[in-house]
Amino acid sequence: MINSKTIQLRERLKTLPNNPGVYLFKDSDDKVIYVGKAINLSNRIKSYFGPPENMSAKGCRLASSVNDFEFIITASEQEALVLECTLIKKHHPHYNINLKDDKTYPYLKITTNENWPGIYITRHLKNDGAKYFGPFPGVSSIHKTLNFLRKTFPFRSCTGPIHGTKKQPCLNFHIHRCPGPCIGAISPGEYRETLNQIILFMEGRQETVRRELNRKMEATSRQLQFEKAALLRDQIQAIEEVIARQKIATSLKGEQDVIALAKDSKQAYVEVFFIRGGKITGHSHFIMEGTSDEEPEQVLTSFVKQYYSSAPHIPPTILLQYPVYEIPILKQWLKKKRGGSVKLLVPQKGGKKQLIKTAEENAVKGLQLISTNQRVRRDTITVGLQELKEKLRLPRIPVRIECYDISCTQGTLPTGSMTVMEKGIPSPPQYRRFRIRSVNHIDDYAMIQEVLRRRFQTAPDKGDSYLSALPDLVLIDGGKGHLNAAFSVLRECGAGTIPVASIAKQNEDVFVPDGAEPVDLAKNSPGQSILQRARDEAHRFAISYHRKLRSGASTASSLDSISGIGPKRRTLLIKKFGSVRAIKETPERELAEVPGISPSLARKIKEL
Repeated sequence: MINSKTIQLRERLKTLPNNPGVYLFKDSDDKVIYVGKAINLSNRIKSYFGPPENMSAKGCRLASSVNDFEFIITASEQEALVLECTLIKKHHPHYNINLKDDKTYPYLKITTNENWPGIYITRHLKNDGAKYFGPFPGVSSIHKTLNFLRKTFPFRSCTGPIHGTKKQPCLNFHIHRCPGPCIGAISPGEYRETLNQIILFMEGRQETVRRELNRKMEATSRQLQFEKAALLRDQIQAIEEVIARQKIATSLKGEQDVIALAKDSKQAYVEVFFIRGGKITGHSHFIMEGTSDEEPEQVLTSFVKQYYSSAPHIPPTILLQYPVYEIPILKQWLKKKRGGSVKLLVPQKGGKKQLIKTAEENAVKGLQLISTNQRVRRDTITVGLQELKEKLRLPRIPVRIECYDISCTQGTLPTGSMTVMEKGIPSPPQYRRFRIRSVNHIDDYAMIQEVLRRRFQTAPDKGDSYLSALPDLVLIDGGKGHLNAAFSVLRECGAGTIPVASIAKQNEDVFVPDGAEPVDLAKNSPGQSILQRARDEAHRFAISYHRKLRSGASTASSLDSISGIGPKRRTLLIKKFGSVRAIKETPERELAEVPGISPSLARKIKEL
């Protein structure tokens, strides 16, 4: 039977344009479930609603889920490709191949646009004149690189202004991890030279750095500066160790990325080798989701689009395990991003083929390891949830656990947090924050009651789909007193049938309302670990919100009290100098160089 929605969709299909563009399919909840691009929107979108026998299994499932669609006309197919990547990253549609958590991968940022550049970890690429290297596969990997750089090429880690007049340096100076620009121990030229060596090293030009350091070591030795020569010798030895580890039996030259993958029924593991100067200077791995019904060629095509849409560097040659689709449009797009031509090659023999094989072997091993870890984790969570059901005497498995915590400093700016665990895994999109309104003194019990009252009394009226789902367990961060306060307000709100428990920080004891003693839950058991993780998430989430409010209040209490400093100028100052304290320590003349800050206004700031 054809319903009115089907009729409406068919009518809309008749009005589709023949232009290139991007289309978005939505389900009955108005959620974007697929994003695609087309050189002809009309032909492409209509193909999803044709005879089922002409479609793949995935296409049939997608078409049956479509409740509505929209499209965006673009000037060219290349423009459509860029927009497609942007929308996939924004919506993470269920039916698209997604680069898992791509926005969370860390990068090293070198602030070459500053007088005294620093090196920091960031997860956001900006067009701000700084140098970016990465992405790195994880935080531990980037910290290893950062630690090596700091030991080999000491640089500043502070963020405040440098005047060279400070009386005492920080600890990093004494342990040879910082050259001490704050006390004038190094000139701007010497410091900039060190940063240039770091950039060359990160670009894979270690031989260039080694030659330059050798030249400097010989020069300092001739000048009888033996201590400085010894430090240079240590730098050279560290670099030689890196070069030795990077050597590989290959005749490759120049810059290339090598990409291979391995996939199973749920996900794909993509391995990327970075070849710089004929050596493997690094590698990263990425997880692609939504790949179960896709051919390797399609997975690799999606990866190339999503990865290089935000990569800080694109080499002139990319070696691929499989041929990708849409090569002409991809080459045009990559050429525009790089500022030069880019080759997409599928090697068939020789050293390049061997590199692809090596990357593939790494991908296979990586996929096996991550699949094993995921299986063990799932089994542990299943055991833990069953343990919680039995030990806490719950009516069912606690699929949804909501945990609540309070954060305040001496009663000021109190905040509450609600975090959610679904099937034992954190679900950040469902987290909620609460600014305490009715309690103006230190009273954790009253604060937790306000949060729970607002959560269970007002949620249905707000139309929040996440809050309309009732938890299988309410967990409170605290002891028996916090638990009793929470239990009483749940009954007051008509939610007294929802199981509630608390977990105390001191001994990790777990309490339930009708028990005088802690629940017999073994320390470090799977069930205990789930509760601890839920509690830690709630605590972290509450603390982060509280710090944000404190930071805003601190800024408002100083800069905002100055006539002539509004939100725009305040933002410029904070962005330029990093903090209110750093602003206060900056000379008037430097403050006056900030757009919109006159000499008289700079004087007022210094009088704070």
